[in-house]
Amino acid sequence: MPPDAEFIALAEPFRPELIAHCYRILGSIHDAEDLVQETYLRAWRAFGGFEGRSSVRRWLYKIATMACLTALQTRSRRPLPSGLGAPSDDHRVAMASHESSVAWLQPAPDALFGADDPAAIVAGRTGVRLAFIAALQFLPARQRAVLTLRDVLAFRTAEVAEILDTTTAAVDSTLRRARAHLSEAGPVEEDLAEPDEEARRTLLDSYVDAFTRADPDALVNLLRADVELEMPPNQTWFTGRQAVVGFLARRVLRAKGQWRMVPTRANGQPAVLAYQRAEDGRYEPYAVQVLTLIGARIARITSFNDPSLVPTFELATRTRN
Repeated sequence: MPPDAEFIALAEPFRPELIAHCYRILGSIHDAEDLVQETYLRAWRAFGGFEGRSSVRRWLYKIATMACLTALQTRSRRPLPSGLGAPSDDHRVAMASHESSVAWLQPAPDALFGADDPAAIVAGRTGVRLAFIAALQFLPARQRAVLTLRDVLAFRTAEVAEILDTTTAAVDSTLRRARAHLSEAGPVEEDLAEPDEEARRTLLDSYVDAFTRADPDALVNLLRADVELEMPPNQTWFTGRQAVVGFLARRVLRAKGQWRMVPTRANGQPAVLAYQRAEDGRYEPYAVQVLTLIGARIARITSFNDPSLVPTFELATRTRN
């Protein structure tokens, strides 16, 4: 087998999980894709000297992790609005201006992680859910790497030490600090008790229908009483069904047909791509909304109001289909 063909055959199957790994550390799907591309370029150039002392998978994780740690030397953590200040329970509050100077956390399409099988999505849920990715952003870069390698990917301590060019004692110490810091940041995973797939699909269809018909009253029975809504890049966020529905009624759901909503999946959670109707009647990309469900209700709406994210989801879906 020619060297290039051998490299592709050995390395390419790990691309989806490497994208997920880099995304956990970086909090940006765009950066993660770039770093994985860089990882494969570096690995291809070095493949002639790869002598099999490590598994190909562990070798690729070493290159990818080191690339992420280098990148984070010049980048700040990526927050959500809920990580920067308190919510409002009054929809009439003056909205903060969009904060374009903040590098916000980004959602990630399940399709990029190769998660076509619903069972696989459930099994890997805690590794990519928004609450977990947001919590990781509070950790120093090396702690993020160690915690994800050990607790999410289940590499052994000795393997993590090899990946990071350090000692097993240093890995254990860093992991203890990472777990402690993560617990200080608060719960990273709700007691989800999500509904089954049929109920989840019905809930999502009802949510899409309410937006399409601009009917905020139809949302009331879909939302928990303590529902939260955040909309990066706006730092203002809301808590409580009255505030959330009031905000959507006043500022978002103002005309029938204003929105076209396309169901998808992001971070192992139900999501929709939101398109807003322009003056010429065309629908233009507007946001990716990720929904957190508890029971048969929506507990949180995280609306990433960044049109540049929508094509990432469209491309990922087309590529997987």
